[in-house]
Amino acid sequence: MSEHIPMEAVLMKLEAQDQPLERILESAVVVSWGDLMRGGQTGLIHIEYGFAPTGTLDYLKFWSSITRGHWLLACEYWMSASTFHHTGVRFENGYQSEGLAHILEFVMQRQNSFVLPLNRGRQELLQVPTPTEEESTAAAAWVNEAFDRLGVALVEPVLA
Repeated sequence: MSEHIPMEAVLMKLEAQDQPLERILESAVVVSWGDLMRGGQTGLIHIEYGFAPTGTLDYLKFWSSITRGHWLLACEYWMSASTFHHTGVRFENGYQSEGLAHILEFVMQRQNSFVLPLNRGRQELLQVPTPTEEESTAAAAWVNEAFDRLGVALVEPVLA
């Protein structure tokens, strides 16, 4: 005898499997906003990313703009080492965020659990503006759900 599974549960599971990697990266920025804005409230973050020959992401770079037109490299994550960088996360220009580092490690090591962006054969860029309170709450829920879905415990649950 087959078990009846409510359609809502099926749809929620399908949605969880179809989480775009770009959305979790944006959410990571939003929940780390204070660290990336150095305590300021407003600004912009650019997330630059590039692909490896395998079609997965090779690197992420997070650029912070607190002052209009002025960008600083805050953080980068590399999947492979070279003579210019090591693997993993590295913060630059005095930036530091333990929470962002933890989320990036989680995401990049499990990127095939997300829907990867299209590889258009060039570097890509996402822009994240100052989040609203609603966007901050949604981002925290998105990050917590992604960790839960993949059975990984957060060091501390992300709060909005």
